[in-house]
Amino acid sequence: MRVEQLMTREVQVCRAEDTLSRAAQLMWEHDCGCVPVIGTNGDGRLVGIITDRDIAMAAYTQGWPLSAIPVSTAMEKEVSACHADDVISRAEALMRERKVRRLPVLDQHERLVGILSLNDIVLEAQREVGSGRGVEVNAVELTETLAAVCRPRRDLIYSDSRVV
Repeated sequence: MRVEQLMTREVQVCRAEDTLSRAAQLMWEHDCGCVPVIGTNGDGRLVGIITDRDIAMAAYTQGWPLSAIPVSTAMEKEVSACHADDVISRAEALMRERKVRRLPVLDQHERLVGILSLNDIVLEAQREVGSGRGVEVNAVELTETLAAVCRPRRDLIYSDSRVV
């Protein structure tokens, strides 16, 4: 199965100069947890990605209202992405490696054409099990991907020496 078969094609995007308020508005109105950031020249090139967590942490650490903070200060600039013609197992391997739940999907010209989420893959696996037809999503790989994404990136040590 290819990424293009499961990806969401209608993706909301913002630009680096937009405010975090705008990015949060897009997430709220379109029920999504991240927004790809595209360049200002209109060619659809991916320059970053921002998540709801990025917005919350920027608001906390910068101490300004969301309307005063540009997306560029909170977005992830080193974005992992897959291609529409990649197989799902390749996308999952990238999710495991980078510990991300969502991957922007690019076309052969490196332009944004969609987004693939771990949710998309899980829902496809559920459809396959319920349909009785052939299974294309590998349950073992899916479990490994979910476990990798859920693992903390690092242990946090608090002042009372508890590790969470």
